[in-house]
Amino acid sequence: MSFQPSIIEIQLPDWIDAFIIRHPVYISSIEDRMSFVIEASQLNVSKGTGGPFAAAIFESESGKLVSLGVNLVTSAGLSILHAEVVAFALAQKKVACYDLGGQNLPAHELVASTEPCAMCLGATVWSGVRRVITGACDDDARKIGFDEGPKIKEWKIELEKRGISVICDVRREEAAKVLLNYSLLGGKIYNSREAG
Repeated sequence: MSFQPSIIEIQLPDWIDAFIIRHPVYISSIEDRMSFVIEASQLNVSKGTGGPFAAAIFESESGKLVSLGVNLVTSAGLSILHAEVVAFALAQKKVACYDLGGQNLPAHELVASTEPCAMCLGATVWSGVRRVITGACDDDARKIGFDEGPKIKEWKIELEKRGISVICDVRREEAAKVLLNYSLLGGKIYNSREAG
């Protein structure tokens, strides 16, 4: 008899594979990588498969897509399934290493539709990525009611101290529009404690 579940299963939305296949394996510019991620975040909203966030792991130099994650908090019922965490897990499984900055691996980067929250910021540090590229900013997510957690104010400097470069506000307006649309459509704002 088990006192707790012994398996955690994560099911990606059915549309993910078809979405990935429609795009090139290599996406050269960071603007195009961000457009890919923003489109995935919008699909996650329009198809009702999770929150308004998406993230992908790319090989930095070649632009090769390694993984795509979307927010699955509400659909899977697990608070840790933010897009970044899903993307990290998928990429680490694909390269068969918990450290995306490991020996003999190309440099990897996180492209996220929105700046990382407190949890995803921590996951970024341990993931092994060497660059973070973000679209919408923390304030854009907070404006519609998301609690981004107690994130350190100088998070970009802290990442850079650890050898992770940061580029923010890439296609910010487009990424923020997905957040706003989610809110206007009555999307669930899922913070740790909900009123009434």
